[in-house]
Amino acid sequence: MEIVAMQHCPLSLMGVFRPRNDRSVDTLKWTASVAQIIGYTATGMGWLPWNIGFFLVGLLGWLMVGVFWRDKALILVHLVALVAMVGGVLTR
Repeated sequence: MEIVAMQHCPLSLMGVFRPRNDRSVDTLKWTASVAQIIGYTATGMGWLPWNIGFFLVGLLGWLMVGVFWRDKALILVHLVALVAMVGGVLTR
């Protein structure tokens, strides 16, 4: 996957990159979606702590998609979910 630095974006200062083609983003979206679906299934089946791992993969994947697309709503939702999940794990 060839990547280029994002121009005129504050996140580029933190080393965030975007893929050059939409196929990479599609692959990331599907991988993150499957990870989250497995996370939901793992939660329903009581497969702890595997569910947290799958949810983290899905959350981070969709957070990256939000950054690649510069979609503030996707970034916000997944950042809040990530903070809530990490906070919950650290308080147990």
